[in-house]
Order: sequence, then C-alpha cells, then structure tokens
Amino acid sequence: MLTTVIEARRYETGEPVRITIQTGRINRIVPLEINDTAQRVLPWVAPGFLDIQINGYNGCWFCDSSLTVEKVAQTLKAMFPFGVNQVCPTLTTHSFEFLAAGVTAIRRACDSERWIEDMVACIHLEGPHISPQDGPRGAHPQKHVRSPDWEEFCRLQELAGGRIGLVTLAPELPGALDFIRQLVDSGIKVAIGHTAASPEVISAGVESGATLSTHLGNGAHGILPRHPNYIWEQLAQDNLWASIICDGHHLSPSVVQTMVRAKKPERIILVSDAVALAGLPPGKYESGGVRVELTEDGRTVLADHPELLAGATCMLDRCVTNACEFAGVGFSQAVQMATRHPRQFLGLKERDYLEEGSSANFIVFSRDVSDQTTQIISSSNEQNPSLKMQAVFLEGTLQWQRSEGMFATS
Repeated sequence: MLTTVIEARRYETGEPVRITIQTGRINRIVPLEINDTAQRVLPWVAPGFLDIQINGYNGCWFCDSSLTVEKVAQTLKAMFPFGVNQVCPTLTTHSFEFLAAGVTAIRRACDSERWIEDMVACIHLEGPHISPQDGPRGAHPQKHVRSPDWEEFCRLQELAGGRIGLVTLAPELPGALDFIRQLVDSGIKVAIGHTAASPEVISAGVESGATLSTHLGNGAHGILPRHPNYIWEQLAQDNLWASIICDGHHLSPSVVQTMVRAKKPERIILVSDAVALAGLPPGKYESGGVRVELTEDGRTVLADHPELLAGATCMLDRCVTNACEFAGVGFSQAVQMATRHPRQFLGLKERDYLEEGSSANFIVFSRDVSDQTTQIISSSNEQNPSLKMQAVFLEGTLQWQRSEGMFATS
C-alpha cells in the first residue's frame, strides 16, 4: 500500500499538521509539534482552486471548431502550476458549430481520462444568449448573439454528455425567463451576465431561478444611470452570488472592496476569466475572426477598440492574493473565494474537505508572508511572488509537483 506523508500548515488556521494519504484518501491528520522556526519553513495546504470561468490558455480556446481531446488535456494540465485542480471550461458566444465542437471535444476528453473527468466540474456556457448592445456584449461577436432556444440547448447538452452545468445569459431577451426556469428544472445553474436589463427584469430573472452574477461590473455599459441600474440591482439581490475578476484591470481595487462589502465575502466567487492569450507573449492575435491584443501590462483588449477588455490573462492564484489587498480580507477568506464558495455554489462542497476519510483534493504551496499582497503582476508569464505552488492532488492522485521527491512515500 502506497503511503504519502505531507507536513504543512492548514490555510484556515495556520496549524502545522502531518497528513497521511493511503489509497487516494486522507488516512490521518495529526497536529505537528514543532517550534516556531520550523513552522515558518513549512508549506501551506488548502483545497485546490476551482475556476468556474476559464476560456482557455496558451493559445487554446475551449470554444473552437479545432478543439481536440489532446488540446483539452494539455490546457487542463497547464492549470496545475497555478493551484487549479478543478474547472468549468467556458465556451463563449459563437455559432452552434463552434459550440458543438467545443462541448464534444470536452466530453470526449472526460471519457478518455479519469483525471480529466474529475477535473471538469461542469461546462459553462457564457452566451450566446446575451445582450446585443455595445458594452454589455463585451468582446462577444454580435453576429452570433441570439435569443434562447431550448431545442438548441438540448442538442448541445446531448453532445456534451450532460456536462453543461452553468449557463450565463441576459434575462431581458425574448423567452429568457422561461428558459431560465427550464434550465433550473433540469438541474443547471443560471447566471446573469452581459445584460442590459432593467432592475425589474433582473429581479424577475432571480425569481425565475438565476443564482449568480457573472463577472459582476464587467460586460456593462461604460456609462450608466446613477440609480437604478443593473449593477446596483444585482448587488442588492441576496439570492445572487457574485463572481468577480480580481486581476486589477477589470475592476479597480475600490470597486472590488465595495462589492465584497455589499455582497459579503461569503457570497463572492473569484474567477480568472482567462482566455487563450494567457501564457502568451504580448502582441496582436486573431481568433474566430476577432482581432485582440495582449498589452505589455497584461490587459487583453480588442485590437480595434483598445478601451474594451476581451478577457483576462491573470490566473486564479494571483486573483486570490489580489483579493487580500483590494478587499482587505484575510488570506483564508480569499482562498475560500476560490475553493469553498464555488463548490458551494455548484453543490460540490464535499470536494472541499481537508479531513480524515476525504479524498485527497488539495494543493501544497509556499507563501511569501512578507509580501502577501504585492503589486499586480503585469504579465501572466511572471512568477507570482506571493504563492508558489509545490504540488497538486486530485481525487487522491498526485497530478503535479514542482520537483521530484518532495514528499515522503513508503
């Protein structure tokens, strides 16, 4: 029987513990009696990050007619060094053919490898049922925006093998409220996003079953009425979780702080919204007929409209440390925004346990306490100075480690 022993500090308490893993499960967790000096050199342990909104990485888009099983696997493996061991691959507004190709490749990848099946929490459709207006539409191509179609969704869900579990839409579109109810009745989570809805329609969307605001504060008009407007209304809706992109570009630190205070930390989910340009050098690129540019300071913008952001390149580990600085929350609370909260929202909380008998689903990392909340990193290619991942476990299997022989095994 293979036994792995890890000595680390629990992220929520700082308590040094010895974790013993046998047959893929946490067999024992016992306090570690060591002095303060020895404690300071121990790594930390936390549940793995869950990114519910990630569009791609290093040149690969999940919404692409050329997506393959190999590309899916390669892109998912690239998440491990950032502490992400579970994702919702996100497909944005496009033609049915592109969406069908994307969900089919993800389904086949899940069927091909158990670790991929374990890593994909569900598929997230962000669109195509969003506002056609400039501003709320964001960087989504207008020609592919369309009203909800239950038959089209069912075809995509069949191709996905039932893995579509989250849909972002604009509730003001014709038929959207009935569509929300159909999704919820089918066990699918619904998020409001890329919307130009009135406060009354936002409220109707929540009453119909929507439970999340997708990247709140983004995918919006540049100028809004002081009040009321769709951002205030979503902030006020207690039944809505709020996902936010905490990269320092999509929302200013003061906006992040205000949103966290309004929604309360317990209702905030951190997302990367990383696109295929993440991991690539600055420059101009084209994908799906859309010209985009990755700037030197790490922003992804439309090449012809550089004032409009087109996704992010900052990964979830950096969003966690930024949340500490921007919102003034504690480190353990920021970690929960990327671990416990998204799993609660999706109904996967059992994956969040760090206790005896649970599957080993956690990350081990070092943390520069003297520089917990340093300035924003300008490029996703730079080493995050605050969190440095050491190892990633998924369903009891060590999927990635920075160097061989990091843990005692027998």
